[in-house]
Amino acid sequence: MTDFTQFPPSFTWGVATSAFQIEGGATADGKGPSIWDTFSHTPGNVIDGSNGDIACDHYHRYPEDVAIMASLGVDAYRFSMAWSRVQPQGKGAWNEAGWDFYDRLLTELASKNIAAHITLYHWDLPQGLQDEGGWLNRATAYHFAEYAAEVARRFGHRVKTIATHNEPWCTANLGYGNAQFAPGVANLKQSIQVSHHLVLSHGLAMSAMRKVGNTAQLGIVLNQWTADAATDSAADQAAAEFEYARSVEWFMDPIFKGSYPALALKVHGDNAPVVQDGDLAIAHQKIDFLGVNYYFRAFCSTDTPPRQPECKLGKTDMGWEIFPDGLTELLLKLNAAYELPPIYITENGMANPDSVVQGEVPDAARIDFVKRHLKALNDARLQGVNVQGYFLWSLLDNFEWNSGYAKRFGIVHVDYATQQRTLKHSALWYRDYLIQQRPQPLNTAHAA
Repeated sequence: MTDFTQFPPSFTWGVATSAFQIEGGATADGKGPSIWDTFSHTPGNVIDGSNGDIACDHYHRYPEDVAIMASLGVDAYRFSMAWSRVQPQGKGAWNEAGWDFYDRLLTELASKNIAAHITLYHWDLPQGLQDEGGWLNRATAYHFAEYAAEVARRFGHRVKTIATHNEPWCTANLGYGNAQFAPGVANLKQSIQVSHHLVLSHGLAMSAMRKVGNTAQLGIVLNQWTADAATDSAADQAAAEFEYARSVEWFMDPIFKGSYPALALKVHGDNAPVVQDGDLAIAHQKIDFLGVNYYFRAFCSTDTPPRQPECKLGKTDMGWEIFPDGLTELLLKLNAAYELPPIYITENGMANPDSVVQGEVPDAARIDFVKRHLKALNDARLQGVNVQGYFLWSLLDNFEWNSGYAKRFGIVHVDYATQQRTLKHSALWYRDYLIQQRPQPLNTAHAA
C-alpha cells in the first residue's frame, strides 16, 4: 500500500467531535440536563463509573482546541451542539448564555479560516423531553424541528453545513434496543418506533430550516456498514440481507425513496412502526449532503457461537475488525442504489490504548488505519462516488459513552487530571499529510 493518496484541491479535510463527549460545563451558564447526564450519573451504566461533567473541559478551553486545529491545517471542524445548553428543557425558553458559547466558538473558528459543520443532535436529548417520553413521544420530533429552525436562523449564514442527526441508528438501537446508551431502554418494538420518529424529525427539521432561509448545506449523518455473510449458507445469506436492510436501508430508503425497505418491514412484523399518513413524504425531501460514518463491517453468522471474521488487519481497542475495503464497497453500493448528493465521510478513526512516553504519544496503528481508509474512500471516488471531504474522528480523546474514558479515539491525547493536550504521532502525520495535499503555488522565479 502506498503511503500517499492525492485528492483534488477542493477536497475538505477536517476533524470531528461531539458536545457531550468534550464540552464538560454540565451545569454552566444555565445549561439543562440531558439524558446522558442522567444516564452517566446512574451507577452501572458507564464501565469506568465516569460521567461527562468535565470531559475535556472544551467549554472553557475551546480557544486552545481551535488553535490546535489550526496548527494541523484542517479546513473544517465538525461538532455538535448541546440542545439543552441552548434550550434547557428542549422546549420553551432559550438560554442566551448557551447560544453565546457557540457564537464565540464560531467566531474563533472563523478567525482561523476553519469552516464549521454543525450537527444538531448527537444523542444528548434534553432530560425535560425525556420526562415526557423522549423519542418515543412523537411530539419530540416537532420540538426538534423548532430547535433546528432556531439554529438555522441564528447560525445558518455562518456555517458550511448543518446535519440534523448523528447516527440515528444508535439513538434507536443502543438507546432503546439494548439499553447500552441513554436513556437505557431495552425494548425492540420501542426502538423501531423511535427510529421512525427520528426519521420524521429529520424531515420536519429540514423543512423548518429551509423556511428560515440560510446558506448552509443541510443533510444528515448516518453510521453505515456492509453486511457480509460468514458462509454461503442460506441462513447466513438471509441474515446479512436483513442486517443491511434493518440498518442501512432503514434510514436511507425513507430519505431517498420515501418508503421503508420491504424486507425489514416483513421481518419486523408486529414490531414495525406506526407511520402516520404523510410522514414518509416529510422524510423524503432533498438533502444537500449525506454524511457517512464508517468504522467496521457487519459479519453475519447464524452459528452458535457465531463465526468470527479473520481480522487480517487486526482489531481496534473497541474490539472492532479493521476492514477498510468495506468502505469502498459501501460507497459503491450506496451510489448504485440511490440518487445521492455529495458525500462527506463525517467520521472515521480508531480507538487505540495510547499513552504519553517522554512527551510523545506514538500511535502507529492509528496512522496505518487512516492511511488505509483514505485509500479505500479514494478508490470509491475514482469509481464515480462523489466524496467531497473526510473528517477524522476524533480531534481529542474524550468521553466514549458507556466506555467512559477508557477508550481513546483522539489524535490529540488528553490527560483528564490536568487537561494537558499532547499531539499524538497521528496528529503530526495528519498535519504533514495535509501539507502534501495542498496545491503548491507556481514558482515564477527564473534565472536572470
